[in-house]
Amino acid sequence: MMQICDSYSQKYSLFNAMNRFIGAVNNMDQTVMVPSLLRDVPLLLEELDAAGAVCPQREAALPTGDPGAYFSRRDMYSHYVLLKSIRNDIEWGVVQPPAGEEAARKKDKLGGGGPAEEGEGEEDLEQQFHYHLSGLHSVLSKLTRKANVLTNRYKQEIGFSSWGQ
Repeated sequence: MMQICDSYSQKYSLFNAMNRFIGAVNNMDQTVMVPSLLRDVPLLLEELDAAGAVCPQREAALPTGDPGAYFSRRDMYSHYVLLKSIRNDIEWGVVQPPAGEEAARKKDKLGGGGPAEEGEGEEDLEQQFHYHLSGLHSVLSKLTRKANVLTNRYKQEIGFSSWGQ
């Protein structure tokens, strides 16, 4: 079996970012034995530090009534379900609308798409690709941190803070 090293240039690879995210969600899924324990447990924005670890000092310093301190209005269970859903979409793909329906929708958005407009759009494809690739990499990194935080927070909630470390 050949091992692939994660060099500096590969660190920013979309493929590796997807693998890190899928690995973090798989770890979360294996760690969280009782997902219902995550209900009504808020995921705090301040729990996300540079390494994606839980920061109890920051959590203790937060005012309890501050709604802006939460990552969102969702509880940890809804983040858990969201992360698993995104993982499944990456692994299995998303359901596409029928081809005729999508083509009609694109044609309406583009206003017909004549040959002159098509040439201008093709020149911009590389720029669009790099923009979306960069954005996707950024989103996957944030989701990976969120999965790691949720896993660590679950361990903290059930009292196994040194599990797997």
